[in-house]
Amino acid sequence: MLRILTTLLLLSSAALADTADGEALKAMSWDEIEAQARGGTVNWFMWGGSDQINSYVSGHVADRLKAEHDITLNRVPITDAAEIVNLILSEKEAGITNAGSVDLIWINGENFRSMKQGGLAFCGYTELLPNNALVDWDNPAIANDFGVPVDGCEVPWNTVQFAFAHDSAVVLEPPADMAALLDWIRAHPGRFTYPAPPDFTGSAFLRHVFIHAAGGPDRLIGPFDPATFDEVSARTWEILNEIEPFLWREGQTYPTTVTQLNELFANGEVDFSFNYDPAQFGLAVQAGTWPQTTRSFGLASGTIGNTNYTLIPFNSPNKAAAMVVQNLLLSGEAQLEKAKTEVWGAAPAIVVARTSPEVQAGFAAIKGHPSVVPAADLAKAALPELQADWLEALEKGWAKNVGN
Repeated sequence: MLRILTTLLLLSSAALADTADGEALKAMSWDEIEAQARGGTVNWFMWGGSDQINSYVSGHVADRLKAEHDITLNRVPITDAAEIVNLILSEKEAGITNAGSVDLIWINGENFRSMKQGGLAFCGYTELLPNNALVDWDNPAIANDFGVPVDGCEVPWNTVQFAFAHDSAVVLEPPADMAALLDWIRAHPGRFTYPAPPDFTGSAFLRHVFIHAAGGPDRLIGPFDPATFDEVSARTWEILNEIEPFLWREGQTYPTTVTQLNELFANGEVDFSFNYDPAQFGLAVQAGTWPQTTRSFGLASGTIGNTNYTLIPFNSPNKAAAMVVQNLLLSGEAQLEKAKTEVWGAAPAIVVARTSPEVQAGFAAIKGHPSVVPAADLAKAALPELQADWLEALEKGWAKNVGN
């Protein structure tokens, strides 16, 4: 956190602030907003755990912003978006309402809910972005972030769906569903583990077990219900404690991040890794850190899918420039570039059919990486995200009943 605060001081001193506040911007035309943004600086705080994603942002995106809009993009790597949410909250409590440290953040889930409920998000402007026309806001999975209505407070960037990875030369037939996976863990001691919540990916694995314990997602959709949670979570803790002795290092310790889980898989210490973004599997193979025989799969019982977004904090001093960044990220060209398997392989957050014929042809020409399960295959068994209250209760319950 000290490193982040030091970086903030440096970025704040270098940033060029917009002269218009948020309400004034919402009254402008897009041409006026672009003019206001020119020459500005955007401090984008985002997860920095992927070299390929970092290269895409600091290369393709930053280069286009500089060339087309004279905007300087500072990518600020972070490990936990919750820390930045707390930073913005601290600035608000200190009365910093128009000179904040953060101009843009990669976000979703409970962190978005905290930003929205805490009045920390700049809202009500997304229809001004020309490329907003490419977004299907009628899709509930886009219009709601973990069950919380977006309401013009953030802009979609990617869509993802959870998947598992294995080495097909080692595990010839991976488990078909969650019940089979739990049986596999018991039959292969020491060959499976998961990151400890609240790690984002470890928390997602926990939710899959929770949904399995509930017999499916139907009882868990909608607002948090304490009675249902108590019943289903008791079964969840029973399952997780029962498999704990069969985990890596007999469950005496857990990886703290998905990066550590990926390293265990790369070293052959465990037989599975998993991720919200299956494109990461192909990138790891291309980088030579994972074997060429890596393959990925979903579960017949379903895996969770969601959308991730970018958000402008209420006190960003560079809102106009941040809006231009968001509009570029939504463009068909930028979405196509990151969809290329050699760049990232990310699934688009826009309706490709609404883009230009050239962009549509580019998407059609993309050949999926053999290590990455096709998104269409995963989508056949997609599970909805639970609302943020369920997530928080699950993470606290895991720490008390399993992690201790």
